[in-house]
Amino acid sequence: MSQKITLVIITLWVGALWAIGFVAYVLFKTLPDNHQLAGNLAGQLFTIVRYIGIVSAFYLLIQRLVDYSTSALKQAYFWAVLVMLLLVLAEHFGIQPILAQLKADAMPSDVMHSIFAERFGKWHGIASVAYLVECLLGFVVVLKVR
Repeated sequence: MSQKITLVIITLWVGALWAIGFVAYVLFKTLPDNHQLAGNLAGQLFTIVRYIGIVSAFYLLIQRLVDYSTSALKQAYFWAVLVMLLLVLAEHFGIQPILAQLKADAMPSDVMHSIFAERFGKWHGIASVAYLVECLLGFVVVLKVR
């Protein structure tokens, strides 16, 4: 039964990562005149995916340790999930608060039309790379689950 739960959790987490990444792209293409709205919607979706990721990663790591004991530490699956968790935590508790503060400091203007645009762009780029790495590690998790 735990193997089936594991498959469902991986499907939910990795599927959500890939789907929301695509949805965010579509939002910015669909709302080219309102990047602020697209960014706010995408931000809410990414927050949900981060919560899914945190809960999923803890379950998957604990489940793998219970099933394989310390030999889990020799598996690519374990390390991929752990790095994904660390990226999610860095995004949620590190990068996103910085982006939110830059947006708040730019008010009432859009952050991209403020003096904070360059710094926001750099942090947004870091967040994008972290998300891309997380998505790629999702491939590893899917392929190495068994």
